[in-house]
Amino acid sequence: MPTPLEEFNESVKGNAQEFRIELHAVQIERLSDYYSLVMKWNERLHLVAPCSPEEFAIRHVLESLLLLRHFPRNASIVDVGSGAGLPTIPCLLVRDDLRATLIESSQKKGVFLRETLRAVRPAGRAQLSVSRFADVPSPRADFVTSRALDRFEDILPDLVDWAPPNATFLLFAGHSVRKRIESLFSNVQVELIPQSEQRFLIIARPANLNFPT
Repeated sequence: MPTPLEEFNESVKGNAQEFRIELHAVQIERLSDYYSLVMKWNERLHLVAPCSPEEFAIRHVLESLLLLRHFPRNASIVDVGSGAGLPTIPCLLVRDDLRATLIESSQKKGVFLRETLRAVRPAGRAQLSVSRFADVPSPRADFVTSRALDRFEDILPDLVDWAPPNATFLLFAGHSVRKRIESLFSNVQVELIPQSEQRFLIIARPANLNFPT
């Protein structure tokens, strides 16, 4: 019988193609180490809802890696409400050119994130701010992402006002949040997430920025 870690590895490898993601053995090993660390801390911190190794591989890791095709080389990201480090840590583990600032208000989750970020190489590519996003100046970044921010629909207008100028938003959403995003931006692209009928990746740009043709 396979171990949970073996199940996770097989699920990543078996579903990556559907997500249009190509992963090498070293990258899968890094993602496996990350999965093990989340599971180690999860009972204490409730980083993610209880799930099978397969669900973690698909719903958390591969969905996070959907962002990669939107990041040009050397892109900078700010992740608001990082929690378990999703979606940014899987992206940092797979792409060594990316830079990120993670913002998380929970002190306990901040301890977890500091330990997790030790695996990001080269060192110094990621910064952690343990605070509410509204309490810190917005860092310089090309992209803003958020996956598990509490009361997201209510907070979204404040997040838009706070964000770095000309940053592109990459947001995970169901139907109601999608409508909220579309009400705040005039320049929106919607991608249906693989293996889902009701969840989307929303790419929202300032009106002065166009989508690549």
